[in-house]
Amino acid sequence: MADPAAGAAARLLDPAAIRLHERAAGRDEAVRLCGRVLVDAGAVEPGYVDAMLERERSISTFLGEGVAIPHGTAAGRDLVRRDALAVVRFPDGVDWGGPEATVCIAIAARGDGHIGILAELAQVLLDPDRARALREAAAPEDVLRLLDPAGADGTTEDDRLEEQEPTG
Repeated sequence: MADPAAGAAARLLDPAAIRLHERAAGRDEAVRLCGRVLVDAGAVEPGYVDAMLERERSISTFLGEGVAIPHGTAAGRDLVRRDALAVVRFPDGVDWGGPEATVCIAIAARGDGHIGILAELAQVLLDPDRARALREAAAPEDVLRLLDPAGADGTTEDDRLEEQEPTG
């Protein structure tokens, strides 16, 4: 039986909140850009961006594999209108206080819903091929497919790969 929580990340991600060709001079500028995407999506109040910067200054949201997950502090939860994600890719990379980030997955969550999302993202990052594919995604559809490998038809990415392999 399929996990009903699977694909939660993809359900919270509006394709309009996927930006794949951005530039930022540093970590704070990248966090501000991610926050603006969440504001533009109607998911958060503008003040949430400050809560994201406060979180980043207190503890880095860099996860590894070139991915950071900027999100607000607990105090910023009141500024969240609805749970949502934004994916912002920086092809040239951004200095994240030492490591370099090329993908930011910004999270807006009123409650503890982000815990499941973090677990899903960890699964992507633990798979080097999927992590690389996320860093190199060229279209919003690629990002959505990576975050929801079962897709609408229930077919997993592994199933699709097996279908492409020659038989015999």
